[in-house]
Amino acid sequence: MQAHSAGGSSLMRQEICQQPEALKATIDALLPRRDEVAALAGQTRTVLFIARGTSDNAAVYGSYLIQAHAGRLTSLAAPSIATTYKARIDLSGVLAVALSQSGRTEEIVETLIWAKDCGARTMAITNGGAGSPLAEAAEVAFVTEAGVEQAVPATKTFTCQLAALAVLGLGLGLGLGLGVTLDAGQLRAVPDAVSELLARPVDLEPILAKLAKVPGVVVSGRGMAYAAALELAIKLKEACYLHAMGLSYADLLHGPIAVVDAETPAIVVAADSGPTLAGTVDLARRVTGAGASAFGIGGGDALASACTAALAGPALPEWLAPIGLIVPGQLLTEALARRLGINPDQPRGLSKVTQTD
Repeated sequence: MQAHSAGGSSLMRQEICQQPEALKATIDALLPRRDEVAALAGQTRTVLFIARGTSDNAAVYGSYLIQAHAGRLTSLAAPSIATTYKARIDLSGVLAVALSQSGRTEEIVETLIWAKDCGARTMAITNGGAGSPLAEAAEVAFVTEAGVEQAVPATKTFTCQLAALAVLGLGLGLGLGLGVTLDAGQLRAVPDAVSELLARPVDLEPILAKLAKVPGVVVSGRGMAYAAALELAIKLKEACYLHAMGLSYADLLHGPIAVVDAETPAIVVAADSGPTLAGTVDLARRVTGAGASAFGIGGGDALASACTAALAGPALPEWLAPIGLIVPGQLLTEALARRLGINPDQPRGLSKVTQTD
């Protein structure tokens, strides 16, 4: 691992900038395999996602995407049911999709094998290669093309997981019979949209100045954008040691909004269009109306006008926006870690492969 240098480029920053190429390679590799998904899922009705940490945040995106646009019920697995309680559940009619960046997290591999033993069809999404234990345990393995990721905080592996989930959704019939156009051409446009996002001048200073002085922050989004909010929260915890709380804005309004005050700002995340944008704008106005700072990511001019400061999001339709929405958050996290004197490449107590007892 390279030593952190206050003046040099971190590995995390380099890997953030590698995302357009990684996304293009992943999409090019996986899109031709949509028919494999359709064949595997032909006898199933529901989708069970198996993941932890950042991969679990990716699974949240998959869950919203497939329920909203493919008409299938989804759920997020509790791996402890398999590994600790060793329960037996009838999973016939279920497509179990396990996500692990390394493909070597024993708990996730064990849970996928358990799902197969319980009658599920099985699929893996991993950056660990076709020979990883998770890929070998699955009937179909989507291996992402992010390349080696050296910084501990996941960046390009996360966005490539989202791209793989979009391909999964296309294989399950996104938009069919629902009157919505979601197609491979839109997905193929994602790398260029992320490249354009990274090429834009961005002024992080107003947000950095505030976040560098507070112990915590609330990060909120809803629907498709919820996954990006959760992922930004975990990145701020990992790399900046902030007490970052990731919440759906619906849950935030049910009580936790009480923690938002002059010393606890909110970051609100939204696509530039879609049914959750208006509510996100209202949330930002409520936060600033209470005397707290609200920082926007995405949401176009409507969200920016309601916030203390804002970062532009990607020029992508709502169903793909989370792939780009996390990118300004990644840049913010890396810059804040450096501002705080923390090495963003190797936060304390973390490693690339996490094993759960």
